Amino acid sequence: LDRYVLGEVRRLVDSITTQLDDYDLFAACESVSGFLDTLTNWYIRRSRDRFWDGDQDAIDTLHTALVTLCQVAAPLLPLVTEEIFGGLLGAEAGSVHLTDWPDANQFQLDADLSIGMAQVRDACSALLSLRKAEGLRVRLPLTSATLAVADTALVAPHLDILRDELNVKSVELTTDLDRFGSQELVLNPKALGPRLGKQVQDVIRAHKAGDWSLAGDVAVVGGVQLLPGEFDFKVVSAGDAAVATLKDGVGMVSLDTHVTEDLEVEGRARDLIRLVQQARRAADLHVSDRIRLHIVAPPDTLAAFDAHRELVLGETLGVDAIAAEGSGITITVEPVL
Repeated sequence: LDRYVLGEVRRLVDSITTQLDDYDLFAACESVSGFLDTLTNWYIRRSRDRFWDGDQDAIDTLHTALVTLCQVAAPLLPLVTEEIFGGLLGAEAGSVHLTDWPDANQFQLDADLSIGMAQVRDACSALLSLRKAEGLRVRLPLTSATLAVADTALVAPHLDILRDELNVKSVELTTDLDRFGSQELVLNPKALGPRLGKQVQDVIRAHKAGDWSLAGDVAVVGGVQLLPGEFDFKVVSAGDAAVATLKDGVGMVSLDTHVTEDLEVEGRARDLIRLVQQARRAADLHVSDRIRLHIVAPPDTLAAFDAHRELVLGETLGVDAIAAEGSGITITVEPVL
């Protein structure tokens, strides 16, 4: 994760340098926004435990990323970056606007790592969307997910991230993209109409008759070549599993949506963990405080707690717990001094 985000810093510096040289402020702002999404919603979120543990590598990496971000974003956000830069380095560092422009070459970019992590992020996004579409909450564990890409070696080092993000017991990698479904061409009549006029009806009939072909990114329907935006793809599943495509059609993902009783019980235990964490925050406890846990809950929740007692206590820093049956769920946390 450290090497990945520093590689993204290099890409940020390269992009903004070129964009500002070309006076393309809109593109530069888009680059900042995209990097902030990577830094916040991927690197920081995935590294929270390391920050809590005081991992100096994670802290140094984040510090470097933020300082460099302030330097390249300074022409776009002059006051905000000045404030953050001073907070990171202190008043003795001077103004961010008087520092040298960052040199992208000081950051290493591992191309395979960058591509592999991007595919992992796309796979997580697609599979989480499938969960939502199937009405399966994220805290409910599932048996398996499958990722089909042309080069599995790029994503194989990141299987632990996939399992954790998706809350699945196992992730299978395959190069067989046709195993789980196929892509079908979908026309966009609103985009076709203005260009083709009456000919659009011929194209629609040809599409329904199966008279279409693909050559790379070019689609030809009934002898008519379509332009980008005039067509798209949908995935037709070959089985019962939920299936989706990755961005730019570089792969496919499949999610086993069958929920066993054991998975349902574990899901209730993970829901209980969320409630305990909320109780910790409400009690204004420090993230490292150990607690004694008091649970009042219906029988099914208590059964889930009994089955996954070590998981619940481990995730919430509980040293012991007292459980009693009740009609609703009430969580009380008591710090252990």
